[in-house]
Amino acid sequence: MHRSTCYYEAVPESAANLALMRRIDEQYLRAPYYGSRRMAVWLRRQGEEVNRKRVQRLMRLMCLEAIYPKRRTSMPGAGHKIYPYLLRNVAVTRPNQVWSADITYVPLRCGFLYLMAILDWYSRYVLCWRLSNTLDGDFCLAALEEALQITRPEIFNSDQGSQFTSREFTGRLESAAVAISMDGRGRALDNVFVERLWRTVKYEDVYLKDYATGAECHAGLGAYLRFYCVERPHQALAYRTPAEVYWGEASGKRRRMRERVAAVT
Repeated sequence: MHRSTCYYEAVPESAANLALMRRIDEQYLRAPYYGSRRMAVWLRRQGEEVNRKRVQRLMRLMCLEAIYPKRRTSMPGAGHKIYPYLLRNVAVTRPNQVWSADITYVPLRCGFLYLMAILDWYSRYVLCWRLSNTLDGDFCLAALEEALQITRPEIFNSDQGSQFTSREFTGRLESAAVAISMDGRGRALDNVFVERLWRTVKYEDVYLKDYATGAECHAGLGAYLRFYCVERPHQALAYRTPAEVYWGEASGKRRRMRERVAAVT
């Protein structure tokens, strides 16, 4: 287990800023097209005395950006290679054809954490996840290593954040012969299935539980994500669970492959 999943020191933001960040996060889930200007206007109408500069800083800290195209979005590190988006008009028809990764903000009563997950597009199955109190790339790389212990996808999609454009992260994917795809700038909907996961996790678990500590959050999210994958039926999956679709169809594909090989030999 990576050290960032074990140590949960609260991020030093004021209580007022933490409360404001919670409100911003909730409104962003309702209106992900809100940038800092519109968010600041909405907050002032709710009685908050804020200016755009403060809202902009907090949204950047939370990794929140409006979904409409604009000049600057998640920024790669200096010298990091940006890969093209490979999924436009691609039909996703099987498990392990496309995996996606993303990072979201998780509020605590006295701080916050970052949650990263890797999701199979076809089945919506969460292959692995990590919590961290910083945005360094180590917790993302640890999650990738864990997921690649299961199998490897044909295509791996992410945004252009420095955690995913780092040489360590992209190099690990290339060494596994995985095609790398990255969202277009300002196009959060290119990674729509992970965005839907975040909305579900927050409304069905994080906001209801109101976690006090990182350890409590880690245990609670672990229980919820197991429920999400194994027990919660999805309408888009004909009311099957992600685990049923991912493991059932993946194992069926392997069985058919073995049968074809046996027939040839």
